[in-house]
Amino acid sequence: MNLDQFKPPTVYTIYIASTPEKVWEALTSAEFSRKYFSGFAVEMERRLGGSFIVRAPDGSEHISGEVFEYDPPNRLTVTWNVNWPDLIAKLGSTLVTYEIEQAGEAVRLTMSERHDRELSDDILSGGRTGWPAILSGLKSLLETGKAPQIKMTPPARMLAALKAMGIKVP
Repeated sequence: MNLDQFKPPTVYTIYIASTPEKVWEALTSAEFSRKYFSGFAVEMERRLGGSFIVRAPDGSEHISGEVFEYDPPNRLTVTWNVNWPDLIAKLGSTLVTYEIEQAGEAVRLTMSERHDRELSDDILSGGRTGWPAILSGLKSLLETGKAPQIKMTPPARMLAALKAMGIKVP
């Protein structure tokens, strides 16, 4: 896979009163992720080329991918492919990168999402809705020990755009 094939990223940056090691653990651990990611569990082989899976609360494989960059506790890049029928074939691959940097007494977490082709704003609205909620939950969990339960549903305009492309959505 070539990074140059991926279009300019959507980028989110937050500051967390924590350590790089704790942020890394929260991003890569099923136990942590279930608490801030609406019950979804990140399961990954902690090595370059390892598998990356996000399981839905019912145990099904919601997202599958591979570890593309692995530099704990500084940088992690994974392919992030939602397992809806025809979705990857029609929308291509997604790369998600987490950069973790010490910033004074805090950690600067920069998360970027890249796609291997141009996508409409309607399609991108899913990530633009979901990522801020996920990252806010992660920040709250690390800073207070509790993550707010944020009810998330895919944006109607994203679902309509997917349906128009012939992609079955749950």
